[in-house]
Amino acid sequence: MSTAIKQPHEKELFGHPVGLFILFFTEMWERFSYYGMRGLLVLYIATSATAADAGLGWTTKDALWLYGWYTMLVYVMSIPGGWIADKWLGQKKTVMLGGLLLCLGHGVLAIPNNTAFFTGLLLVILGVGCLKPNISTMVGGLYKQGDIRRDKGFTIFYIGINIGAFLAGIVVGVVAAKYGWHWGFGLAGIGMGVGQLVYMWGQKYLVGVGDFIGAKDSVDKEAAKKPLTKIDKDRIVVLLISFLIVIVFWGAFEQAGGLMNLYTDVKVNRVTGLGGPSWLQEIPTAVFQSLNAGYIIIFGTVIAGFWVWWRKKGKESSSIFKMAIGTIIMGLGFVFMMFASKEASGETFGKAMMFWIFMAYLFHTIGELCASPVALSFITKLAPLKYASIMMGIYFACTGFGNKLAGSIGESSQLEPYGGSLVASKEMVYSFTDKSDFETGEKDANGEKIMSNDYPINQDKNFEIRASVYPDGDNVRFERYGTGQSLDGLLSLSTEGEDSDKAKLLATLKEDGVTKDKPYHAKLLFEKDEEKAKVEANKGDGKDYGLSFVLEEDQSAQEYKTFMYITIFTVAFGLLLMLFLKKLKKLTHGAEDNERDLRNEEAEGFELADN
Repeated sequence: MSTAIKQPHEKELFGHPVGLFILFFTEMWERFSYYGMRGLLVLYIATSATAADAGLGWTTKDALWLYGWYTMLVYVMSIPGGWIADKWLGQKKTVMLGGLLLCLGHGVLAIPNNTAFFTGLLLVILGVGCLKPNISTMVGGLYKQGDIRRDKGFTIFYIGINIGAFLAGIVVGVVAAKYGWHWGFGLAGIGMGVGQLVYMWGQKYLVGVGDFIGAKDSVDKEAAKKPLTKIDKDRIVVLLISFLIVIVFWGAFEQAGGLMNLYTDVKVNRVTGLGGPSWLQEIPTAVFQSLNAGYIIIFGTVIAGFWVWWRKKGKESSSIFKMAIGTIIMGLGFVFMMFASKEASGETFGKAMMFWIFMAYLFHTIGELCASPVALSFITKLAPLKYASIMMGIYFACTGFGNKLAGSIGESSQLEPYGGSLVASKEMVYSFTDKSDFETGEKDANGEKIMSNDYPINQDKNFEIRASVYPDGDNVRFERYGTGQSLDGLLSLSTEGEDSDKAKLLATLKEDGVTKDKPYHAKLLFEKDEEKAKVEANKGDGKDYGLSFVLEEDQSAQEYKTFMYITIFTVAFGLLLMLFLKKLKKLTHGAEDNERDLRNEEAEGFELADN
């Protein structure tokens, strides 16, 4: 046992370098900000611009389109982020730059303005691109090559990521539900600020880690000039193949923030039956985003311990094998979404139990723990030193491509809504809607908001009517669900051309054999034109309302097929990887064959601290 006084960067905590826990807390707060904002993103975009808590007012299809592009770009920017680190600043300084951009981006998102919203998204994209690949590479730099602790170190780091995501899903989700979207965005930004402070404070524990290898005084300067060997090239090939797994895995997994998020909002019964505040009586949709992170905190070390035990038993435990198993398990989680879809569609305007969502996220999490932290560790084992950050950047870029694939899949699951307009007077609308409480914009003597109980149409707010829909000759009939009142005089569908909404709706109803006795159903959403609603003179005139809806039966069938196809493809892909496992392992040239505990051996840049 050493008796020398150790420098901060040489010390250990719980058997790992102290620097791991600095990176742990930095990433924890960065992920708090990212996942807090991500949990609100699709919901905010898809919320009507004239709703009580106004959003952007995009369709769910367009919301998923933007979500896919945003989450792709966030990770694709990891390639230039890795390049900046490898060729210019080094990982440590690039992480610092990314953190500053993220603080600025989340701060701008808190401003209730559309221009600020898109500017904030751009800054977050740039910030994550600088931070994400480099902080992960720095974790690998804490360990000597061949150190068996590396995989477990990445699992600990991964738990930090998900503590942040777990807290964000609950805290940011509740704050946004209670106080508004931009309060939620602002709280996410505060989290990023804390993470940046932790990183700046902990620099003394990261000496020699993440420095620019091309610097004159760098001990790795020669590695930056050394040409790639045959082994290096073979290992890069394996990494590139493993990145295909990454795209498929995240293409399915990231339905959590898109399709599953929207599905939970509309098709899952979130009522708890408990008393207390409104957010406890009905769980806000964004809070369900914390399930995945919560499961990781609970099962992270369990899964990591299982793989150590599995390896000691002499069983197959290569990184490629773990990633294949993880893809299969994650894919099977969508079986529970199929059950949820069946249950929700089993009755008119039905909803599924929360149980199915809990189970789906559980399987997704177990699959993620088998695949994702292992993939991060795998890259640091196989990537040549001079390309370490770039290869990590490519990994995260592939994660981004997976996110874009997820958005495209989610987008394809959402039917194009039929459109029309409100043609009835607002007095006629009264008989089909109920009064609600609205803020008047004024406050009483105690500073409390003054509320008004009124019909939504008098406040230029959206309103929804549930309807039965069926064909009648060359016409489409709408009746109020439950009462049978005719809604034909209330609305008008687009009738221009053969491809008009009326023509398409009529064709669909006839093709599906819909009749008056066996009608289809729809939630008719009436929304006032955003620009007209801004004109004070138009307030409460009941005019300029548009109509949009999808057929519930068709939408449910489309979502069920989406969940089923994801299940089939991911499981088949994982099994296919098993067939090529031996050939892929051969190309690694034994990079994982001789892993052992190196804590009692002299390490590069680290000594074992006194206990």
